[in-house]
Amino acid sequence: MAPTLYGLNNCDTCKKARKWLDRFGVAHAFVDYRDQRQSPETLVQWKDALGGWEAMINKSSTTWRTLPDIRKSPGSDAEWKLLLKEYPQLIRRPVVVAEDGTITQGFSDNGFKKRFGIA
Repeated sequence: MAPTLYGLNNCDTCKKARKWLDRFGVAHAFVDYRDQRQSPETLVQWKDALGGWEAMINKSSTTWRTLPDIRKSPGSDAEWKLLLKEYPQLIRRPVVVAEDGTITQGFSDNGFKKRFGIA
C-alpha cells in the first residue's frame, strides 16, 4: 500500500509534493479533501498525531483571516471538527499518511528525503 497525500488539487505545496514523489519514483495516492471530506474520526487521528488542532491549521491562509473571531477559538473537539468539515482548506497541507499509519504534515525537499529514505 502506497502512502496517501491529503490536500487540495490547486494547492502549490501539494503540487510540489506530488511532483517530488513522482521524480523520486515514490508511488502514492492523492486525495483532495475538499472533494472527499474526511470523517470526524480521521480528523481526530490527524490531530492526535500532529500535535493538536492548532498545529493542523494554516493560520496564514486567507480563509483563516476572513473567519469571524468567534470561529477562530473553537472550545471543543466537536467545534474543531465542525470548523474543519466546513472549511477543509484550513488544514495545513499536505497531510501524508504512510503505509504504517504514520502521519506527517507539510512539504520540504529535505523532509521528504528523510521521510521516504531518499539519500
